[in-house]
Amino acid sequence: MTIDFKYTGKKWGRNTLLGIVHLLMGIYVALIFYPLFNMVVSSLKTTREIFQNPFGFPETLLFENYKTVWIDRGFGGYFKNSFIVTAIAMAFVILLGSMASYGVSRYRYKLRTWIYMLFLSGIMLPLKVAIIPLFLIIKNLGLMDTHLSIIMIFIAMGLPSTVFILSGFMKTIPVDLEYAARIDGCNDWGIYRRIIMPVTQSAIALVTIYNAVPIWNDFFFPLVFIQTNRLKTLPVGLSTFFGQFSTNWSLLFTGLSISTLPMLILYLFMSKYFIRGMTAGAIK
Repeated sequence: MTIDFKYTGKKWGRNTLLGIVHLLMGIYVALIFYPLFNMVVSSLKTTREIFQNPFGFPETLLFENYKTVWIDRGFGGYFKNSFIVTAIAMAFVILLGSMASYGVSRYRYKLRTWIYMLFLSGIMLPLKVAIIPLFLIIKNLGLMDTHLSIIMIFIAMGLPSTVFILSGFMKTIPVDLEYAARIDGCNDWGIYRRIIMPVTQSAIALVTIYNAVPIWNDFFFPLVFIQTNRLKTLPVGLSTFFGQFSTNWSLLFTGLSISTLPMLILYLFMSKYFIRGMTAGAIK
């Protein structure tokens, strides 16, 4: 049985319906885009001008704000720290998560369901709930005030969702592909590297964006485990723009504009695979 979802009404009714849908989508895009646009425009103003004309264009474009933030306020160091932490954490999340997903989805053994549920428990139990024992563990390991401490936490935080998403995709891959590869002499590692990983490109893109954005924007764990100023990440570095009695809003908006750029670039480069991964399995 097939179902036709096409609109079968009159032409003017169809055009009206499409016009309403496009209007609602345009309003939604404007609501999302305008705050970002206003943030970038405000980064080119002075703090006084932001308060006097918060929604208007600046009289003079102050590109010096970016130089002040990047060099004088040490924002370049915060940016580098966030990039290192996010890149290393995501590399291990994808590597370990994909290998665990392959083992859970393709092998048959008695404890497979229990191991899968163990990974899923990480989604239901956030790490922030266990911050006190986690703090004691990191302290006893001698990893306080190091990037390795938050990298390990981010890896543990990203693995449950990664296994959940990738294992679902890997279960849909036909077993005949593995049989054909084994006939050609491929071992388990070769099947994982040459067949499973290329086929799950869209799912990997989905996992990358799904986990990279929270890691890049995380404020809580770097605040708890990082004390040295030169090791701070972007979200913690942004808090230095808030003074006790006053806030330099122009520099704060400049820092926010810089911090959002990498994630926007990441999404633009991976949007094709991301959308394919989001819609995979919706139509059979």
